[in-house]
Amino acid sequence: MNLKLKRFLVIRIDRIGDVVLSTPIPREVKSKYPDAFVAVLCRDYTKDVYIYNPNVDLIISLEELKEKGFWGTVFFLRKLKFDASLLLLPDEWINYVLFFSGIKCRVGTGYKFYQFITGVKGISRKKYIPLRHEADYCMDQARYLGIQTDNLTTEIFLTDEEKEKSSDLRKELLDGKKYLIGLHISSGGSAPNWEPEKYLKLSEKLEEQNDVKVVFTDNVVPKNFPKEKQNIFINFGKTLRETIISINSLDCLVSASTGPMHIAAALKVKTISLFCPLPACSPKLWRPLGNESIELLPSENYCQTKCPGDPKICTFDGEGGIEIKQVVEAVNAILKVYNGNRLHN
Repeated sequence: MNLKLKRFLVIRIDRIGDVVLSTPIPREVKSKYPDAFVAVLCRDYTKDVYIYNPNVDLIISLEELKEKGFWGTVFFLRKLKFDASLLLLPDEWINYVLFFSGIKCRVGTGYKFYQFITGVKGISRKKYIPLRHEADYCMDQARYLGIQTDNLTTEIFLTDEEKEKSSDLRKELLDGKKYLIGLHISSGGSAPNWEPEKYLKLSEKLEEQNDVKVVFTDNVVPKNFPKEKQNIFINFGKTLRETIISINSLDCLVSASTGPMHIAAALKVKTISLFCPLPACSPKLWRPLGNESIELLPSENYCQTKCPGDPKICTFDGEGGIEIKQVVEAVNAILKVYNGNRLHN
């Protein structure tokens, strides 16, 4: 494009993992346009992903905009004089707000009717063929603006004080052990996952190794979980930013495909992730980016013989599924890579 772009608005208003996968865009915009002003618009509960990001000049809360009402939001955005907006998830309300805000270059995903009548440049995902990473599809919008890059590394930034808190927490949790492994039990129904009881058995198996300490990273304790295990839910009642700090203390996070997996990757914490081979849940689309990781999948014919038909209720149980032994072997492989020397961010 020949437009002289100086002020950008990047919009990602869905879940934590999706917001983490949008973090390459401000960095790559600044790489192309070092003097650019870059704002991000996200939900209030996900803005902690972008706090202290040196590539972001302003974080805007969707909830605060909604309180202003439609025209109040239009006038607010007009004052910011954006040249370009990237709407990474289609949203009709935001689409019309951007139109009336006078943003000349508006890029969106797909070809909704309301995009067509407001002159949005729709970027097609071409029915996900060939299947690429979600962050790559998002970057297509930036590429339309002349930002040619394949750097999709995600990133979350911590202050020196936060790094110190993370280091202190690590020492406290390790209690003399060498390796700190986090297990994230829940996935918000976004992907196939083990039952909580299987994660409990995994924790017991891992702690049979003398140098390993296991903690749980969920902020809610599953029902009927043993009382003696409830005190190692290190994020219970914590904010997202506090959760980010605690995940940074880990040597490895074991989880299904979920937001904390992407947080860990953005912090360069190693991950072991349970994945489904179906296109909508595939590691090709959702794998962690920017860290060292191992993605585990069920056997090739598992989906044809054992899958319940809905990947969101699949638990990887049964012959050919993902078993505890596989995860333990993957953890041991990552621990050997560390060789006892974790370099913290």
